[in-house]
Amino acid sequence: MKKVNLAEKLAQISAPWSPHIVASYNGNDVMVAKFQGEFPYHDHPDTDDLFLVLEGEVLLDVGNETHVLGPGELFVVPAGVRHRPRSVAEAKVMLIEPAGTPNTGDPATAVHKPTI
Repeated sequence: MKKVNLAEKLAQISAPWSPHIVASYNGNDVMVAKFQGEFPYHDHPDTDDLFLVLEGEVLLDVGNETHVLGPGELFVVPAGVRHRPRSVAEAKVMLIEPAGTPNTGDPATAVHKPTI
């Protein structure tokens, strides 16, 4: 058991859209990532997708709506709903999802999520 400093973990990440695992609980990965630019539209058929903005602003396109998320705001995309996160300037985000969930919804195109 130890505390996790999210700012220190985020300082270790340079590439956008590359989530890194910082903790695990009850079969879920707690991750941090930097967002900049657009991520592809995707869905997760079997799990919800939680986004918590720590710094910056994230635009989350869900269906025909765009949700603007600022620091301290979170959004849960229900399982099976197509969505696309994007950010004009760099944003820092915490994500929580079941361990092993591919970030693109497709294991063939997902990035590896290292633990830091």
